[in-house]
Amino acid sequence: MTSSPDAPSSGPNPAPEFSHTVDVRQVEGLAPRLEANETERAALAKRFGLVRLDRLVAQLELSRKERTVSVKGTLDAAWVQTCAISADELPVEISGEPIDVRFVPQLTGYAPDAEIELESDDLDEIEYSGTYVDLGEAVAQSLALSIDPYLTGPDAEAARTKAGLSTPEDNSPFAALKGLTGKD
Repeated sequence: MTSSPDAPSSGPNPAPEFSHTVDVRQVEGLAPRLEANETERAALAKRFGLVRLDRLVAQLELSRKERTVSVKGTLDAAWVQTCAISADELPVEISGEPIDVRFVPQLTGYAPDAEIELESDDLDEIEYSGTYVDLGEAVAQSLALSIDPYLTGPDAEAARTKAGLSTPEDNSPFAALKGLTGKD
């Protein structure tokens, strides 16, 4: 897997941090193992707002039907992110997280603001143009979906109380009803 002239360029969108392109015409039967190096992990950590990304490995299997490329596999990763309440650094690890995406040729002939109805199968699709797909970006997007943006650690409640913040339960309609009745 190498960069190619048809691979995404660094125009208005920055180049992907973890780019591993493959020619659509040569994917059948490929089973690549992608592992992010230190520089790629640092760039992905910055992109996703993590303290650091210690490990990112994907084992993939590729198949093709016409111009649609199916990518199935697993993702293993370890990172450190901050608690959404206390800002404590929390280690997170995933192992065997499923990856199941399809690369589909980019649609043409529709207006940018037009409504498009999506089926549930369309939700894990990545459009591409040319003859190359970026497996690394698919892995990066799968990692992004695995990150809990509201992760809280064991000291979150104490930090919330110290800051005078209410808990989500305090703001629920049931808490308001409980207050009206005066009963627990």
